[in-house]
Amino acid sequence: MKYLPLDPAIFIQNRSRFAAQMEKNAIAIFNSNDELPVNGDALHAFRQNADLFWLTGIMQEDTMLVLFPDNPDPRYREVLVLLRPNELKEKWDGHRLRTHEATAISGITTIVWLDVLDGLLQPWIHLAETIYLNTNENDRKANLVPVRDYRYAEMMRQRYPLHQYKRSARILKELRAIKTPQEVEVLQQAMDITEHTFRHLLGFIRPGVMEYEIEAEIYHQFLKRRATGPGYSSIIASGDRARTLHYISNNAECKDGELLLMDFGAQYGGYNADLTRTVPVSGKFTRRQKTVYNACLHLHQYAASILKPGISIVDYTDKIGEEATVIFQKIGLLKRSDVKNEDPENRAYRKYLYHGISHHLGIDVHDLGTRTAPIKAGMVFTIEPGIYIEEEQMGVRIENNFWITKNGNKDLMKNIPITAEEIEALMKK
Repeated sequence: MKYLPLDPAIFIQNRSRFAAQMEKNAIAIFNSNDELPVNGDALHAFRQNADLFWLTGIMQEDTMLVLFPDNPDPRYREVLVLLRPNELKEKWDGHRLRTHEATAISGITTIVWLDVLDGLLQPWIHLAETIYLNTNENDRKANLVPVRDYRYAEMMRQRYPLHQYKRSARILKELRAIKTPQEVEVLQQAMDITEHTFRHLLGFIRPGVMEYEIEAEIYHQFLKRRATGPGYSSIIASGDRARTLHYISNNAECKDGELLLMDFGAQYGGYNADLTRTVPVSGKFTRRQKTVYNACLHLHQYAASILKPGISIVDYTDKIGEEATVIFQKIGLLKRSDVKNEDPENRAYRKYLYHGISHHLGIDVHDLGTRTAPIKAGMVFTIEPGIYIEEEQMGVRIENNFWITKNGNKDLMKNIPITAEEIEALMKK
């Protein structure tokens, strides 16, 4: 790993939070993600299962975690399962964790090798009444690929058909949404790296630069500050391409007079930042560009004023839609007749703002959490309104990350330049 070691207390606390939600005399088993082939004998870069990482901090493939709080033998109440180090594999793929290294990362003292797990697991299963198994239950993504979690669940049901089975995901959806202060410290490091990178870019962007050159600068700045890399594919969209929400081609020239929308964020210690800024390629907004930018900034600030415990994301989004309706009339995008005759299921403002305003953020960029239940203190959200105008070949989006507090929220990106004047001044330098 490139990042500095994290405090194992993060993962000790996370396991304790999960175990406290388990039923009496239950066992929970978590698997790492698959290693996925590219073609031939090549593999995609490995990315750990987010739930397993949240519980252990271990990034290595073929890892498992077994939690059995009521095991009569206290040595086996939490067990980390690792692939046994193999000299030949290490010659090809590099160092694999030893037991003392895994304990230092996770705080788990009982480490067993994967090739001896079956002999240990069966008597533990026989002692348990309930088995918790994991699935990917993020509401934003269907599960069409039979990944390891689902194959393992099918195998366990065939082998132990008379046990009661529970979904770990129902617990994790609640727990992972509430970040501990230690988790927020790691998130803040990812955001600080992202801030340094944005400030660097303001001195690099100019007419004639290619979008992929900016992407390369982002990757360079991330790595030199110990980030693992980007938390997601960077969006570097100049001109009309900014209206494509997930534009990642990043292969066009940035031209004088255009706006440049950049959506990127560093991953550090397994946690992700998610920043969007829109800047003038020339270093100075036109009057119209500044009008639209300030309208978007107003929506961003309005959203920040109402994102607090008690409101649901659905209600919060509706309120921002009301504010957008007013603002879009002020800047000439909507007429009163557009609003009067709008379809309640497809409101007039949606022509220019056609995505959600906020999502949970954490180990996954679109992290686990509910959209319909009231927001709670401890959650971390993006705030990212946008204005996309086909007639003017313009797209503007502004995004910061917020930690929900007891009475409001804390902007974790408050030090990143956001006003048009700040951006122009730094680009001028």
